[in-house]
Amino acid sequence: MKSSATAPSVRASARASSRTSALASRLALSPIAIAASLLAGAAHAQESANVEPVATVVVSASADASAQGLPSAYAGGQVARGGRMGLLGNVDIMDTPFNTMNYTQALIQDQQARSVADVVQNDPSVRVARGFGNYQELYVIRGFAVNSDDLAYNGLYGMLPRQFVASELLERVEVLRGANSFVNGAAPGGGGIGGAINLLPKRAPNAPLTQVTAGVESGGQGYLATDIARRFGPESRLGVRVNAVRRDGDTAVDRESRELSLYSVGVDYRGRGYRVSADVGHQDHQLRGARPSVTMGAGLPVIQAPDSSSNYAQPWTFSGERDTFGTLRGELDLPGGAVAWAAVGVREGDESNVISSPTVTAVDGSATMTRFDNVRTDKVRTGEAGVRGELRTGPVSHKLSASVSGFHSQSKNAYGMSDFAGFASNIYRPVDVAAPSSGFFTGGNMADPLLTHKAILSSVAVADTLGFMDDRLLVTVGARHQKIKDYGYDYTTGAPNARYEESEVTPVAGIVYKPVKGVSVYANYSEALQQGPVASGIDIVNQGEVFAPYVSRQKEVGVKVDSGKLGFTAALFTTSQPSGFVVERRFGVFGEQRNRGLELTAFGMPAPGLRVLGGLTLLEAEQRRNAGGVNEGKDAIGVPGTQLNLGAEWDVPGVQGLSLNARALHTAKQYADAANTQRLPSWSRLDIGANYTARFMDRDVTLRARIDNVTDRNYWASAGGYPGFGYLVQGAPRTVAVSATVDF
Repeated sequence: MKSSATAPSVRASARASSRTSALASRLALSPIAIAASLLAGAAHAQESANVEPVATVVVSASADASAQGLPSAYAGGQVARGGRMGLLGNVDIMDTPFNTMNYTQALIQDQQARSVADVVQNDPSVRVARGFGNYQELYVIRGFAVNSDDLAYNGLYGMLPRQFVASELLERVEVLRGANSFVNGAAPGGGGIGGAINLLPKRAPNAPLTQVTAGVESGGQGYLATDIARRFGPESRLGVRVNAVRRDGDTAVDRESRELSLYSVGVDYRGRGYRVSADVGHQDHQLRGARPSVTMGAGLPVIQAPDSSSNYAQPWTFSGERDTFGTLRGELDLPGGAVAWAAVGVREGDESNVISSPTVTAVDGSATMTRFDNVRTDKVRTGEAGVRGELRTGPVSHKLSASVSGFHSQSKNAYGMSDFAGFASNIYRPVDVAAPSSGFFTGGNMADPLLTHKAILSSVAVADTLGFMDDRLLVTVGARHQKIKDYGYDYTTGAPNARYEESEVTPVAGIVYKPVKGVSVYANYSEALQQGPVASGIDIVNQGEVFAPYVSRQKEVGVKVDSGKLGFTAALFTTSQPSGFVVERRFGVFGEQRNRGLELTAFGMPAPGLRVLGGLTLLEAEQRRNAGGVNEGKDAIGVPGTQLNLGAEWDVPGVQGLSLNARALHTAKQYADAANTQRLPSWSRLDIGANYTARFMDRDVTLRARIDNVTDRNYWASAGGYPGFGYLVQGAPRTVAVSATVDF
């Protein structure tokens, strides 16, 4: 299903009411039943309010200078019918031989998502972790880590801030599950094994837009955002959209504060036979006293998580990141219906951190802490160009694509550490100390860091999707030739200390068969070319060593069902990946990890006024080879066997404009060490919310309230994320957020 060729479409629909009795049977024992009972008082109060209900408006607009526009939203508006598949362009979910989920701005706004992590927590195949020794968001898809370095912005890698990406930048969050180096090229940060995430920027809709949102959340964190869009000139060809965001104040975690400033401008022009778009943005994100990760000492079991709002950070710790980025994309219509496109992007980023993370030494919570300082600057340039067209050879249709891409990044880095003996604290009873000196063990000059890493990636890709039997049978074949050049430099002298130049061809083969209307059966074989890791961490002897790239291989089969109102997908997959970890203080690529699993996902509007989104992922992540065979056959670090999401939204009958929503998350046990002696308990969490849209004083107003972790559960949310390490990240406490959006 395609949107209009050149103009965005505006869909305005009032959410229909449905019978309470019918819903009761559907919602029994579900998260929605809990949410409904908790918020029944709010529904009754609104029933008598003297206001005029207003329709919910969902805007669909082109985000990539494409004649295709954005794929339309699926029933319920929470996910889209399709998404960007790299050089293949936008593809409907029923036509692609991959398993994808594409989350819309409507979902992002209604859930008051702060970042990409908040959005992808709706996905049963994704769990959120953290980078090693920092606060970088990290996304675990099918049990494999995808660093925030590897997020794509409108198809281009490396354009967005590394540690945190604010949701106000985004029109959609597209999740491609599975190995995808053919589709997108090798990810520059070494991810892309279990999946990829592409983020689409906002564009000006046809109708003028002026929105102001103000809110507050637990701890006193204030929030103010503006979203303004206009179209100008003949036929409204020129569009401009401006977003500005400010968050400031304490969070729900004791003594933790956050500041966020974001500014972005998106411009697009729809010419006759061509389209151009550009984006420029700046984000400044500062954390002070942020709760750090926790490492369990060798031989200790995983102890109970502290109180959910407690903070064992030292008061002098902080993390700061400033990024400025810009992209330019154009598309040109060619004779015969073909199109050519090109895109370029640049980013400059600066980071500085003073971090102190506890290592637990006893079951009573006693811990030692050290100070780690780090500064980093990044400069990234990237681009791609390609051509796409369609033709027929007899009864066979062809959708042909070809592209070239290039990526160049360089990083300057320096660090300093306190003495390894550290100082004493306790994660249950934290002890504040004066900041120790970070000059005991250093790498580089903190005031003037040297070049420590450079990566140059280039690729050429071709693909053909052949259609047989009136396109009931689709066969996709293609290959990408990828070249990776990677250079490491000594932190102190700047002298080269590691280098490789490798190339690899990553093929793809996929098939989609539609036996009846609304059903697609698919299979694929794909590969992921992973850039070799760089040895980093505390107390290792080969700091900065760069490792050669390696190939991971995936096989997958599945089925998709589209009833028009309710969508369902099921997939079986197996993926193998070389794995790295530390042996005798040396980091290296010593083993292999194999992940096998089953994914079940459901989404849509099965009944009037009821929207559902969720699913189940079963995973088996096995260490198949490692040093001396000691841990062969055991579970990989940080991969739970079961991930369950149950989400729903319900329009309250008789109160037009009022909806209640709830989401339940369950994550099974996982291990923090390769020997499987440190086990994290399973955890479950309930989030609830309410949205009310009406007209006040001749203005459209949307009031939103949300409570995450309603029961204030104390739990360890994740283990690890960086190869070979099993550091723990504690789940956030009960967090209440309320906001009001006014359309002028």
